[in-house]
Amino acid sequence: MIAGVLKEQAPETRVSLVPEVVAALVKMSVVVWIEKGAGSTAFYSDQSYVDAGAVLKSGDEIRSGADMVLTIQPGNLGEVKSGAVMLGVYQPLFNFSQMQKWAEKGHTIFSLDTIPRTTRAQSMDVLSSQANIAGYKAVLLAASQYSRYFPMFMTAAGSIPPAKVLILGAGVAGLQAIATARRLGAVVEVFDTRPAVKEEVMSLGAKFVEVEGAADASKAGGYAVQQSEDFQRKQREKIHEHAKKSDIIITTAQIPGMKAPILITKAMIEDMRPGSLIVDIASVTGGNTDLTENDKTVMHNGVSIIGNSALAATTPADASKLYSKNVLNFAKLIINKEGGINLNFEDDIVKGTCIAFGGKIVNDRVLALAGK
Repeated sequence: MIAGVLKEQAPETRVSLVPEVVAALVKMSVVVWIEKGAGSTAFYSDQSYVDAGAVLKSGDEIRSGADMVLTIQPGNLGEVKSGAVMLGVYQPLFNFSQMQKWAEKGHTIFSLDTIPRTTRAQSMDVLSSQANIAGYKAVLLAASQYSRYFPMFMTAAGSIPPAKVLILGAGVAGLQAIATARRLGAVVEVFDTRPAVKEEVMSLGAKFVEVEGAADASKAGGYAVQQSEDFQRKQREKIHEHAKKSDIIITTAQIPGMKAPILITKAMIEDMRPGSLIVDIASVTGGNTDLTENDKTVMHNGVSIIGNSALAATTPADASKLYSKNVLNFAKLIINKEGGINLNFEDDIVKGTCIAFGGKIVNDRVLALAGK
């Protein structure tokens, strides 16, 4: 089998495979083609890929000749050969029409953002590996843009109080944001609809903000779930109470297949003091504030709202390394000892990650959200 890696389109800076993972695939009898310059924005040279056993090819050669085509984002896929396996992060819950078009061309599609969030799948979970980076970089971005100090400072000229940080969502990104903000000396409060995360939040030195009456999210695979209108009202009141006292808010809440929930309203933003800021890493699905715009910074009433859903790509070398390891661990499930494709749909991870096979959409979650 030939696995081909395409160069990502700007502004994406990551690459699907790093040289050390290429070497591992070559040992598995896989022929690896790399588009020239594919790793340059992640600081992996063409020569490092050649040294690992890859063959440099043009993008067109990969599209027409590879049996498996790898990209992180779908933008550079173009027309790949009929029947090829496509592996990346395609957000199929939002892009059903594109999935349908690819399926009709006979492609087998694996979207790594749909990997089941189980213990066995942790080593393949690209959402978690990249969210970890996003949570870290969100706080660093906030610290660099904030008009005041993060830690408490006591000087001869007077004392500076520590920044008050409110983090909405205690998933992987939120927990890393807590840890990073605490290391920088901030006072941190955290809101999440899942009471089960309270212990983790407190163990990192943050205060957990509770709202009673949340819907059970224990079977949602680590994601938030839709809440009742009564709970949402109480949630808004509680968040408003804490938001107006906060200097920095990091928002991370997303619901699979749905627009991100609005947690910070325009009125809440107008109650925050000038110079405060919000970093919204859920901006790709609409954002958690009324005013979020993806990949933009909006200033309203002296408060900056930074919409950035691509923070992992700001640390491209390590983000690519982690993503690549996720890909390798998943690839071991679908590649046999001879280096060929072997799809075992009895495996829950293979089945849960496969979007299209045999000319049609086969993923239950995608079909359900599309009303099929």
